[in-house]
Order: sequence, then C-alpha cells, then structure tokens
Amino acid sequence: MTQEQLIIQCKRQDAQAQGALYQKYSGVLFAICLRYSPNYVEAQDNLQDAFLTIFKKVEQYSGKGSFEGWIKRVTVNTVLQKYRKKRHFDMVREDQIADEVIDEVEHIEIPLDDLLQMVRELPDQYRLVFSLYVLDGYSHKEIGEQLSISDGTSKSNLARARKILQKKVNNFKAAQQEG
Repeated sequence: MTQEQLIIQCKRQDAQAQGALYQKYSGVLFAICLRYSPNYVEAQDNLQDAFLTIFKKVEQYSGKGSFEGWIKRVTVNTVLQKYRKKRHFDMVREDQIADEVIDEVEHIEIPLDDLLQMVRELPDQYRLVFSLYVLDGYSHKEIGEQLSISDGTSKSNLARARKILQKKVNNFKAAQQEG
C-alpha cells in the first residue's frame, strides 16, 4: 500500500491502515516524544496521545507538504498541549535570570543515549524550550507562541538549559577522565 493509499484508508478510520501507519512512523515519533518527555514511560504515553490525535485529525491533512512533517508537528503540538493543560511547570521569565555566559566547551565525545538522557533530566520548562529550539529548529517567536511566553523568556530558558547541560557535560567529562 502506498503512503497516499494509507492516508486515504486512515481517513476512513480503517484499523488495519492505522496499524500500518503506527508501524511505519512509531519509531520516528517516539524519538520526538523522548526529547520532550522527562522519562521513557511518559514518552510512551505521549506517543499514544500523539497517534490518537493523528488518527482523529488525519482528515485535516490536505496533501500539501510532507505527511511525515505533518505528523511530526502534530506530535510536538500534542505533547506541548499536554504540558500546557497540566501547567505543572512555570517558565522562568527573562527578568528573573541575569544574563549568563556559557563557557566554551572543548570537543568531547558523548554517546547519543547519554546526551539525550541529560536533556531528559532538564526541568520541564528548559527541556521544552531546548528541544523546540535546538533539536526541532523552532524560532524563539514560535516557541513563545507555543508555550505562551515572550521571545525573551524563551531565550532565557534556552540559556539556562544550556548552562545546566554544560555542567552535566563537564561532570560527564570528569567522570570519563577518572575512569
């Protein structure tokens, strides 16, 4: 079945087509969910919510642009919506953080799994801004719109996330040198 046929069948709520769509894209979308979630279990929950949203909204996909790009955006928006509803984090406003300078970091090899774990350990507000900006290429303006914060607050949260990650990388480096 071609992707176009798969989409048509999903629009008709065909369970077999939905299963095929899940099989085809679950790995890619789970990687996105992992970037935005503090742990593996929550990432699994976010993936399930994302697919429910995709199946519910697939009728809205007009065929313009990449389908994979569309489902990735739906996934990110679904996860962000979940955080907005919970409101279990407070964004640090730009006036709450003094300008912080991030030290230059020398080149260091870090396994991808370790680096992603460091990102997952960031406080929610920093992890979301970092993931949106660095990993998914959103602008500070777009992040502000997604999270209902100012561009400056997005920049401040990104700076704080980078500072925390820098400390984690330095600790990783020190541990590598000791062992």
